[in-house]
Amino acid sequence: MSDLTSRQREILNFIREAVRESRIPPTRTDICQAFGFGSPNAAESHLRALAAKGYIELVPGSSRNIRLLDEAEEALSRQFELPLVGRIAAGGPITAEQNIDSWLRIDPDLFRPRADFLHQIAGDSMIDAGILDGDLVGIHAQPEADNGQIIAAVLPDPATGDDLITLKRYFRRRNLVTLKAENARYAPIEIDLAAAADRDEEQPVFRIAGIFGGLIRAPR
Repeated sequence: MSDLTSRQREILNFIREAVRESRIPPTRTDICQAFGFGSPNAAESHLRALAAKGYIELVPGSSRNIRLLDEAEEALSRQFELPLVGRIAAGGPITAEQNIDSWLRIDPDLFRPRADFLHQIAGDSMIDAGILDGDLVGIHAQPEADNGQIIAAVLPDPATGDDLITLKRYFRRRNLVTLKAENARYAPIEIDLAAAADRDEEQPVFRIAGIFGGLIRAPR
């Protein structure tokens, strides 16, 4: 939506919210009241700009003649969905299309902090934190974390070059990162960021995809 002005973006979001809540688009009068416009012509001008930029269609014959188009409809339909992310193309964005296994209808606000994507746990390395094999964990995407937080860490698979997500407890002291399992059977993963930088590798040896926000457990 970088081609929209701030007011056009606000009006588009207002239309989306109205459709989500009531399943019908707002009238020009609704838009005028919401944004303090003195005339329906002001609302009409913004709607025509949104239509010209491909976000809505103005269908003749009704005061509620606004139809959200593909991009807006997709964004609206996915307000209460989260991508399930598996293996990650090396160096690519976490939620790039090629990394998403599926979309699941789960409200992101069920998690704290709010989830941006889901990852399914494989293995028992986090069982002492109550995170079990098969659990869906909600991850809030951010590149940094505090010591002691559980994070989704991205590490390269030495065999394939793809990136893999692993859930671990994060600690950092200067250039030494320690990723600690919550299971005594597993040794911590230690990463010397300074040594990695000296090797000047093309792909980073470690990055934080986000922080743990909670989990959903399927019936067993």
